Amino acid sequence: MAKRLDSRYSPGVRGRGWLKIKGARTLDLVIVAADWGYGRRHGCLSNYHLAARGPAQGEFAEVGKTFKGLTDEQFREMTQRLLALKIGEDGGTVLVRPEVVVEVAYSDVQRSPQYDCGMALRFARIVRLRDDKAPEEADTIEHVSNEFARQVVHPAP
Repeated sequence: MAKRLDSRYSPGVRGRGWLKIKGARTLDLVIVAADWGYGRRHGCLSNYHLAARGPAQGEFAEVGKTFKGLTDEQFREMTQRLLALKIGEDGGTVLVRPEVVVEVAYSDVQRSPQYDCGMALRFARIVRLRDDKAPEEADTIEHVSNEFARQVVHPAP
């Protein structure tokens, strides 16, 4: 939390003098699927399923989704790129070969029964495309697990 030194605290009131600062970390993850968008993003794949490398070669474990971080033009370009990697479709979700690596900023890792790995990223957003990295160079599920363990606060004895 950051605040102006001369600002007053008013319970329950958000003011301009106080600012909540959230630290962000990043991971290099692979897009393994994407959902068709709606509204302004109709006709584009815009909700990306993000995965970390699993213990077996070529295995990826989903750790979250995001539709944040790209411009409208980048969404259109990514749609074409992902459609070229399409391996299947499940309802409104397009499954793709895990070849596109993206740098993803997030605020925390939380427990999640929604994903097989038991963890999910909070407030994930794409920072940039990592065309310089192969999927085999993406972060591992073990690394995500270590990030989760690192952030857990242990009570004093």
